[in-house]
Amino acid sequence: MFKIQNYINGELVAPINGKYLDNYDPSVGEVYSLIPDSDSADVDMAVKAAKEAFPEWSNLSNEQRHDYIMAIADGIESRFEEFVEAESRDNGKPIKLARKVDIPRAKSNFKFYATAVMHYSSQSHFMSEEPAINYTLRQPLGVVGCISPWNLPLYLFTWKIAPALATGNTVVAKPSEITPMTAYLLSEVCKEAGLPNGVLNIVHGNGPTTGEAIVQHDDIQAISFTGGTKTGEHIARIVAPKFKKMSLELGGKNPNIIFGDCDYDKALSTSVISSFANQGQICLCGSRVFIHESIYEKFRDDFVVKVKKLKVGDPMEGDTSLGAVVSKPHQEKILLYIELAKQEGGKVIAGGNAVNPEGRCANGYFVEPTVIEGLPFNCRTNQEEIFGPVVTLQPFSTEEEVLGYANSVKYGLAATVWTQDISRANRVAQNLHAGIVWVNCWLLRDLRTPFGGVKDSGIGREGGFEAMDFFTEPKNICVKY
Repeated sequence: MFKIQNYINGELVAPINGKYLDNYDPSVGEVYSLIPDSDSADVDMAVKAAKEAFPEWSNLSNEQRHDYIMAIADGIESRFEEFVEAESRDNGKPIKLARKVDIPRAKSNFKFYATAVMHYSSQSHFMSEEPAINYTLRQPLGVVGCISPWNLPLYLFTWKIAPALATGNTVVAKPSEITPMTAYLLSEVCKEAGLPNGVLNIVHGNGPTTGEAIVQHDDIQAISFTGGTKTGEHIARIVAPKFKKMSLELGGKNPNIIFGDCDYDKALSTSVISSFANQGQICLCGSRVFIHESIYEKFRDDFVVKVKKLKVGDPMEGDTSLGAVVSKPHQEKILLYIELAKQEGGKVIAGGNAVNPEGRCANGYFVEPTVIEGLPFNCRTNQEEIFGPVVTLQPFSTEEEVLGYANSVKYGLAATVWTQDISRANRVAQNLHAGIVWVNCWLLRDLRTPFGGVKDSGIGREGGFEAMDFFTEPKNICVKY
């Protein structure tokens, strides 16, 4: 059985305690590798290496750091198909999705921030009353901790690591224990790229031990975390009293609002994608679909027809629309929510069942894309994050009504609005409780823009210069002359 290793101080090493966790291929329901069950001793070793590497790394020129980071991007490109297959196998997602989205975006994250640091500038202010110049330095924090989730493993892992490294920090990072393989491949790429020892350290393990040790460590100056809201609450309770920086990108229960004057065909086809991409395991998926009453029945019927045509099956096959969900416990959670929806009065009009594909994936963890109608907006199914291939449909009559539905949840990550009325689009977008609103599109991302949510969807922003600001500390210097 292949054993993944930690990447600490430039070397691939076994966990100090010699313990390992099982790593499952969710499409077949079998263990296919082992990952380190690291603890505080491994984290201590990683932090020590990062602290020792920080002075030299932080004092490199932006151009020198650019060259190292670009070499990592090139390394991903040179092993592109290996990364694609590993991401699909580890996560259960269709291989075409990993090839189109996950791995290209991971490479782009490094390229973007390698280039962005070359243009990262600070402000200066002239004072005329008493002649002086104020200028602002943005200095790296030191050792930072980056903890990423299982749904977009390398995509989100690199989105944290790249800006942290570009701005001169050294990093102790933990990928999800459920999807560790591409982080391990990244370790190999960093060695091949000649990244100086200790600059990036990747420690594998579970949340309560490895993750906790990173969050608790007094020599780690900031925590960037993406994951569940409950875990985010726990991290905040630890980090806030230490007065450290934290960025928490948490859950979502996103509304997809479709007005009667929408571009019908585009709204319909995109809504199928935004509902079920990556088996609905994207924090940005539109899991609550609100449809204007003037088109509700037609849209519902056409939507269901398209959903029933989606192929659920082997992620390695090119025509698969939905692969496996990430684990057996997660499959069970999704199915329990479908039963809850029935108890709450919902009617399942598509899907609703586990799937056992023929062939090699007969024992994998699959769920049909599921569509439910007839639920009140404030029931548990419509209020709690399911994070699977389950959406609810509900009609509405007025803007005021649908804004009430949309904003009723504790989350505020993303929203989608479909209308040809530009005034309505801007009005609704302005009044939605969300950190990002897509109008007549979904998941159209510009890496220069800030990303994050409001309410229980987290604090802070990732992306663009917002991420670089997070990983630096501003210092004002006033020079009188």
